[in-house]
Amino acid sequence: MELREGEIHALIGGNGSGKTTLACLIMGCAGYAPSGGEIRFAGRVINSLPIHERARLGITMAWQEPARFEGLQVRTYLSLQRPEADSAPYLEQVGLEPTSYLDRPLDKTLSGGERKRIELASVLALHPRLAILDEPASGIDLRSLSEIAGVIRSLKAEGASVLLITHREEMVEIADRASYLCAGRIVFSGSPDAVAARFKARRCAICDGKVCQ
Repeated sequence: MELREGEIHALIGGNGSGKTTLACLIMGCAGYAPSGGEIRFAGRVINSLPIHERARLGITMAWQEPARFEGLQVRTYLSLQRPEADSAPYLEQVGLEPTSYLDRPLDKTLSGGERKRIELASVLALHPRLAILDEPASGIDLRSLSEIAGVIRSLKAEGASVLLITHREEMVEIADRASYLCAGRIVFSGSPDAVAARFKARRCAICDGKVCQ
């Protein structure tokens, strides 16, 4: 699979197709190592680089389950990587009012959707070269999808490439290109409409529809 500079590339597939595994391989997460092949970033093979070195290259990841830093204030969490930065604009970009959230703790008083938005705000604050977003619409209601799409477009507008991992066909629509993944292999890459149509029809030559249900 090729992710081009400055594009939003959607990766769609059913549960267990390997989407999160691929994301962790690119990020260099502990316990994940490719069995073969190369992962290239900006022309450089990064297979052997630890996660912190990949982060220094500008790769970051927003997890499907937002990071847990119980009790930490939102403003502190958002300033961990850039202490000098004003965190308020990043909250505004994800549809959260800064005066209502900056001093709140990351705890059970925040909904899953609010935690997801704060996680996306932290990605914006990093100004990454590559943002890997694992199911950013998970736990988000339909009304909020347009705001999340706006955040993803903001990342692109700032020069980031975005790998958008999803199982929701409506999220594929905001991508420039897309790929359909099944059983750890790319079934098809092309325009978002074409990929979404193949995924919806479960037209998969790898598993013959037995895995990607």
